[in-house]
Amino acid sequence: MKMFLHAFALIFLMSCGSTQLVQTPSKGGEQSVTVNTAKSDNDSFTNSERIGEIMNYLASDDLKGRDSGSEGIEMAAKYIENYFKSYGVKPYFDSYRDTIANYKDPSYNIVGIVEGNDPDLKNEYIVIGAHYDHIGTIAPENGDYIANGANDNASGTTSVMEMARYFGIHKTNKRSLIFALFTAEEKGLLGSEHLAKKLKEQDLNLYTMLNFEMTGVPLQGKDYFVYITGYERSNLAEVSNAYAKENLVGFLPTAKEYNLYERSDNYAFHKEFGVPSHTFCTFDFTNFGHYHKVGDEVDLMDFGHMATLVNKVLPVIESIANGPENEIKLN
Repeated sequence: MKMFLHAFALIFLMSCGSTQLVQTPSKGGEQSVTVNTAKSDNDSFTNSERIGEIMNYLASDDLKGRDSGSEGIEMAAKYIENYFKSYGVKPYFDSYRDTIANYKDPSYNIVGIVEGNDPDLKNEYIVIGAHYDHIGTIAPENGDYIANGANDNASGTTSVMEMARYFGIHKTNKRSLIFALFTAEEKGLLGSEHLAKKLKEQDLNLYTMLNFEMTGVPLQGKDYFVYITGYERSNLAEVSNAYAKENLVGFLPTAKEYNLYERSDNYAFHKEFGVPSHTFCTFDFTNFGHYHKVGDEVDLMDFGHMATLVNKVLPVIESIANGPENEIKLN
């Protein structure tokens, strides 16, 4: 999350049947697509192996920390574009790329859409997002100078990619879903700011914005699975827990204390549209100590936890997308 710890320092497809599996591309960005018919033990949509496939690419040394405007983030952009295309997620604009106008180097949000299947509700939109950039290379520690950004935020990016895959394949959503991977979050939330303003100028009928940030390791000692920033600003947690049929989304006091609501890409949509816009997160300042450091490596990520998060959140998003009225409201 942007300046997430600055505040702290002050502290397979496993739906039924076959699915395409996007393999890790080469350094040139090419990738092959093969068929995988395996199911997980619990017959859930995704699993740790599939999550690991994506994470091991996005947080690899080859991508050099995915700094905005760099060759590494260009490789990530191509990977995400190919992933979207493989699973029926169409470009929202003329292409998947939304070139941001508020950063000096050429940088792109990657934006796809799965149109709603209801003739009326498809004109209402839900944005599901995460930032896919990180800080690139930094001062070396023990010879390592690549800030891989596994938790921040290859984890959230992977979660959104898998959610896009689900809806791209099944198309069970009545409302239209925009899947947005933001650039330049680490430069001051610039990618989401650009896209939110652009969509507002187009008079998009936005229902809600759901953002995913630093979801790579589980919370410890909590009676909920994930928290949202701005918990008290809307009834999203209440609605989510009702659909999940469990205490899925909770309140983290530290998130409110350090105003994390304004520190990630949800905030631009709150400002532009004035609709419920929240970030889902499982980083709580105590369970991960490598923020903006070279130690934010993929081998510290809990792929099983990440798969569980996707599998738990998918029916919630599906239910929100299909609800007959706008039940998520500002408090």
